[in-house]
Amino acid sequence: MRLYSGTTKSLIDDSTCNRISYKLKDAFFNEFRYQPSVGEVNSWNNSLRAISQVFQAASLLDHGVLLELQLPLTSKRLDCLVTGYDHKKGGPNAVIIELKQWSGCKGASGKNEVATFVGGNVRDVLHPSVQVGQYMMYMTDCHTAFQGENGISAHACSYLHNYSATKDDPLFVPQFKEQVDRFPVFTADHVSELTAFLDERIHGSDGGSITAMVEQSKYRPSKKLLDHVAKLIKGKPEYVLLDEQLVVYDKVVEAAKRGVKGKSKTAIIVKGGPGTGKSVIAMNLLGDLSEAGLNAHYVTGSRAFTSTIREIVGNRGAAQVRYFNSYMGSDVDVIDVMIADEAHRIRETSNNRFTPKVKQSKLPQIQELLKASRTSVFFIDDNQIVRPGEIGSTAYIKAEAEKVHCEVTEFELEAQFRCAGSDAFIGWINNTLGIQRTPHVMWNQADEFEFRIIPTPNMLEDTLKERLSKNSTARLVAGFCWPWSDPKSDGTLADDVVLGEYTRPWNAKSDSGHLAVGIPKESLWAYDSGGVNQIGCVYTAQGFEFDYVGVIFGNDLVYSPDKADWASDKTKSFDAVVKRSGDRFVQMVKNTYRVLLTRGMKGCFVHFMDKNTENFFRSRMEHTEKS
Repeated sequence: MRLYSGTTKSLIDDSTCNRISYKLKDAFFNEFRYQPSVGEVNSWNNSLRAISQVFQAASLLDHGVLLELQLPLTSKRLDCLVTGYDHKKGGPNAVIIELKQWSGCKGASGKNEVATFVGGNVRDVLHPSVQVGQYMMYMTDCHTAFQGENGISAHACSYLHNYSATKDDPLFVPQFKEQVDRFPVFTADHVSELTAFLDERIHGSDGGSITAMVEQSKYRPSKKLLDHVAKLIKGKPEYVLLDEQLVVYDKVVEAAKRGVKGKSKTAIIVKGGPGTGKSVIAMNLLGDLSEAGLNAHYVTGSRAFTSTIREIVGNRGAAQVRYFNSYMGSDVDVIDVMIADEAHRIRETSNNRFTPKVKQSKLPQIQELLKASRTSVFFIDDNQIVRPGEIGSTAYIKAEAEKVHCEVTEFELEAQFRCAGSDAFIGWINNTLGIQRTPHVMWNQADEFEFRIIPTPNMLEDTLKERLSKNSTARLVAGFCWPWSDPKSDGTLADDVVLGEYTRPWNAKSDSGHLAVGIPKESLWAYDSGGVNQIGCVYTAQGFEFDYVGVIFGNDLVYSPDKADWASDKTKSFDAVVKRSGDRFVQMVKNTYRVLLTRGMKGCFVHFMDKNTENFFRSRMEHTEKS
């Protein structure tokens, strides 16, 4: 999909005659069935007039141009792609140009970000060279027109036509030198450099023949991309498979090979509690299937988990790591293997409040996933649903897969690879919270896994810091029992979590604008070392594991001795979504604390705000606590 296809001459004419924004506006409405924002229309007017003047100055008058070209299987659109033939070798070339109206920026804490005024606030955004470099990498990795010996050669740059660089400008600090060298930033003072850059790469006119090749090409990941993903994953010793994990792995690989040959459409459901190695199998599958040349996608419903997996496979490999809602309107069997981790987070629909009515999918989200893939693998824990909108379950997935005539196979993982390999601890937590009856009624503290009740939040934090000082990983988490503020104007975080004199901030909120140095984005709280200075909630902790976890057990779920049962108090919860779950609220909050308490591989330390709840846990513990 693109909103404009033509030549540089037609763009220059449309811009000069002030009709380019009207053409884009009409094309936008025809595609999306709603009007673009005033800001976007103004951006088209200003930026496209600026780049058309550059084309004219460079005498690029008969070259192909695509505007607002959508990257396959994403909602991202390229501002401008211009084509022509290489000045020296004569091969087909394309230059991606990211257009920005920035007038200034300042430094940011992230390794790839700067801060600028956008969307009504100062926000951390990708450096233009990083952003356009990612777009170019995605195009060459996933568009068949750019692959093979006769493929189009791609280049990229950004043009900040309202920007005048200052001394020690954040855009050009040494931190970004490598990216700027590869994908240059041209400001208002660098028009001659931009024209020279373009002339060198697309001097020979093509009359739009190369852009036609781009429009006619299909989505397919390149072998280089698949090899890259495989190499990164296969070099990690933590992804070794044992026993039943290897059995599941073999069955999926076998099904994937059958699926590619078109012999059958298969859905495999892999059930397992915390620490049974679901994600380990999933990562191995992504690596090995990619190495075998199969188009495997790793998908989740978690921003934090997806962002962290993308960190693991690198910026380039991120093309193969997606969200459950990435397949609205996708073609049938566009993916060879769909590896759905944390499948309990599948939602009823991929539509949200931002989805225009005419673009809303009529399919349930599970059907979009099944439709898009030849072989689908769902790793699931039925007791990890923590939001009412999440409806993934073994029974639901099986029923939906059978509707579309998938061959369904189920496996269950039982061996424990978290909590020091202690099946007993997981069972005890399930039993104590009343989630599942298990034989583990009492916790024997002689177990290798360390569980301790800590009297104060300060002591809880000190205990974790002591473990951190010995090169262990650790995070402090809590129930959603306090408000969650936006960052302050200086990018620091408010101390929202208050227990007497103890005050700490939550991790940063999603899309929270500019963050001060040392504060990671919400999506990387569990992965970035700076996350130890904030308290995480279930949405940033779910799916991750640490050597040690500290849990603040709030008053939204308390044990009532009088009723000999668990009770919930919605007034103590600040999770607006879960509070709307009706009579499922108690179960949602139980699942939340189950997730939080089972994040540790070596130990779990808990501070209870409610004394009756603490006493109930103590009553189910044998022996004296470890000191």
